[in-house]
Amino acid sequence: MSEYVEKLMNEVRAKNPGEQEFYQAVQEVAESLDLVLERHPEYRAAKILERMVEPERVVIFRVPWLDDQGEVHINRGFRIQMNSAIGPYKGGLRFHPSVNLSILKFLAFEQVFKNSLTSLPMGGGKGGSDFDPKGKSENEVMRFCQSFMTELFRHIGPDIDVPAGDIGVGGREIGYLFGQYKRLTREFSGVLTGKGLNWGGSLIRPEATGYGAVYFAEEMLKTRGQTIEGRVVAVSGFGNVAWGAVQKINQLGGKVVTLSGPDGFIYDKDGVKGEKIDYMLEMRASAKDQVQDYAKKFKVDFFPGKNPWGIKVDVAMPCAIQNELDENDAQELVNNGCICVCEGANMPTTLRGVKIFQQAGILFSPGKASNAGGVATSGLEMSQNSMRLPWPKEEVDRRLQEIMKNIHQTCVETAERFGTPGNYVNGANIGGFLKVANAMMDQGLV
Repeated sequence: MSEYVEKLMNEVRAKNPGEQEFYQAVQEVAESLDLVLERHPEYRAAKILERMVEPERVVIFRVPWLDDQGEVHINRGFRIQMNSAIGPYKGGLRFHPSVNLSILKFLAFEQVFKNSLTSLPMGGGKGGSDFDPKGKSENEVMRFCQSFMTELFRHIGPDIDVPAGDIGVGGREIGYLFGQYKRLTREFSGVLTGKGLNWGGSLIRPEATGYGAVYFAEEMLKTRGQTIEGRVVAVSGFGNVAWGAVQKINQLGGKVVTLSGPDGFIYDKDGVKGEKIDYMLEMRASAKDQVQDYAKKFKVDFFPGKNPWGIKVDVAMPCAIQNELDENDAQELVNNGCICVCEGANMPTTLRGVKIFQQAGILFSPGKASNAGGVATSGLEMSQNSMRLPWPKEEVDRRLQEIMKNIHQTCVETAERFGTPGNYVNGANIGGFLKVANAMMDQGLV
């Protein structure tokens, strides 16, 4: 760690006590950017990175709501508007008990670089609440969403901040949030993405993050003369990202042998395919948040309390949650001959895990690059809303694939230009930074 990065990290820790996830995200980026700041001292003189780690705005608010028994509950709502240098803030809303300021700031910071890499005009933001939709009735979820939007609506807009879904926020929640926004503002606009298809949504948006991650993995493998076809793949999670990844891996001729949940993971040697992919939707709709049901239904092995990284596979795609893959998992994947790790979730690998992959020389992509398919398709949804025109599935998929190929090319070319060929972490961090940094320089001290 250079003296500059060490000083920056000390300042970040002093200003943001206890925010471990945020520290991790900033450190990974700052270490990559040492290479840029040596060549371009003007960025350091203008304190661009110091400005980027400080959110433009943090909104925290209470969210009171009534349960079906008439009891009052109070949750906390957040919106982190991180950076708007290249477009309106864009990033998901997460409803999960783990939500706190550190997690949302790390996600918002990552989002700035991810959105920049898509080449679409979108800034970075993130938000959500410590509310847990699991186990709540439809009416309770609706009342919570309406209360949440009653405060949030004054801070967002189609040209200001365009939230989307994330963990715990699917089509149902987006619908309730949009309905309340429309009621309060008396306008029908593209203020949220992930909307229903019959009122402004885009085809393949639910699958897009997983699709995009697989497209990115395919491009990575091509650099070594290989493809997804015939490859055995470990996927974690069973939500939208994992569901989309499993679909696309099957379409490209690969075989997914694992899924995971908070309760453990399943190993399906015959592959997650056909009706098994459809069953992933049933598992999610059950709100039980466990993967053991799959093992019972399809008579496959279930490993309680464990993650899937000990299985011998060619490709690993962590698609669940941050820091789900640590240095021990990374070493096990390397020892078992894994050739490619492609992040589908946001920062699912610890810093030490990343170092192990890089030292072993296997292909590794950070989520800010390979996970960008979801927000890219949200950007495409914004375009369709602005034009008042829906695109067919094939058109959206074609544009998504093109965006992911371009992100891959940016990562590869940028890493080479700054003397670290094959380092996707540096390529993504530097490639995402340059566009935002130049916009900030052009716009002055704001």
